[in-house]
Amino acid sequence: MSDSVPETEIRQDSVQEAVEAPEAYDPAVPAPLNVPRTPTGNADVDAQLARLADADHLATDGHVEVYEDVHGGLRDALTALDARPGPPVPPTSYQKAPSPPYHQSRS
Repeated sequence: MSDSVPETEIRQDSVQEAVEAPEAYDPAVPAPLNVPRTPTGNADVDAQLARLADADHLATDGHVEVYEDVHGGLRDALTALDARPGPPVPPTSYQKAPSPPYHQSRS
């Protein structure tokens, strides 16, 4: 007599476990990273950060397109910040005195 379990019982147990077990982790399937995104207060930047969530549902080869899109959007947001006029410069309360004439000394 053998101590091993008959092969047919192993197959039945394996099938039963597979049916009862929750979905197994498959590293090939895209999964959300669930990285928290803290709002910055700048609507343009926040929209680009929210766009990063699109990569959660794509295969790895699809991430590049999302990252390049977000990078371009963030670059545009920074450029827009540079283009905005700052506060007006207050007028000076004095006028610059004219420079005295240049005198050349003779030696």
